[in-house]
Amino acid sequence: MASPTFWENQEDARQTIQEANQLKTWVHPWKTLSRRTTDLDEMAELLSMEPDKELEADWARELEVVLGMLEDLEVRTMLQGTDDHRDAILTIHPGAGGLESQDWTEMLVRMYTRWAERRGFEIDVLDLQPGEEAGIKSATLEIKGDHVYGYLKAEKGVHRLVRISPFDSQSRRHTSFASVFVYPEVEDDIEVEIDESDLRVDTYRASGAGGQHVNKTDSAVRLTHISTGIVVSCQQERSQHKNRATAMKMLRAALYEHAMREQESEREALEATKTDIGWGNQIRSYVFAPYTMVSDHRTDLKVGDVYGVMDGDLDPFIEAYLKKFGGTAAA
Repeated sequence: MASPTFWENQEDARQTIQEANQLKTWVHPWKTLSRRTTDLDEMAELLSMEPDKELEADWARELEVVLGMLEDLEVRTMLQGTDDHRDAILTIHPGAGGLESQDWTEMLVRMYTRWAERRGFEIDVLDLQPGEEAGIKSATLEIKGDHVYGYLKAEKGVHRLVRISPFDSQSRRHTSFASVFVYPEVEDDIEVEIDESDLRVDTYRASGAGGQHVNKTDSAVRLTHISTGIVVSCQQERSQHKNRATAMKMLRAALYEHAMREQESEREALEATKTDIGWGNQIRSYVFAPYTMVSDHRTDLKVGDVYGVMDGDLDPFIEAYLKKFGGTAAA
């Protein structure tokens, strides 16, 4: 059996480091919380023996911090979906309504950008099509960071805006819609690994040109990938070894294409979960007039500070979604 190549060792090391870093993101917060909880217990014990107003105030402040850390960890334990750890690609499209909906789309782009900035995530605009007069026709953002997809999957759906339109000379109230969809980002390179035990290798005499050699040796090679049923064959070379090498190259290409088709099928299945961008399908409403309120129709959470939400304060909605539907909820 051939020893691992340098690059195979490098890839194994990279994966090991990546797994170790992911584990650290879980272990470190638990250790920190445990230490600070122990400190709280010790402070409480001191206060029980000798009351001290200053120490009591410190204890109360530390308790608030610890409770916040505990809530953060509670939310993180819900990010257990297959793709929750991945980066995300977020797309936003306006609904019917032209300029109004395009302006709403631009507002949502800013909202998600501000949310990502607050969390220290990396943002890259992959595509942005501006409207003719104002707003955005469509936008695609790539957001990278710890469990980005796990958080943003809570945002999939139709978002509804109610406001006094700045584009209406009569200052009438308008309702606009925009759709938000989130994809987990996968690696660009699909590594095709072929298990020899999953191959059936047949050799036979070539039937093409090649003179007497073709009729006397089993130089042609047929490879069958048992788990997928993909079959490739090669008989161009006089050498069975060369034909096998070429057939393996063909099989790798066929398996790569197969993987891409499966990936596209999964994407189409995700696309099928989209709904019409209009009445009755919204997951959340943002009302600026006649009152201010952001209401999530899935969790019944209501927040009066609509301007804070539009400035990126989305965590209460994301946390409420995760607590209600759990870490494996897909939409």
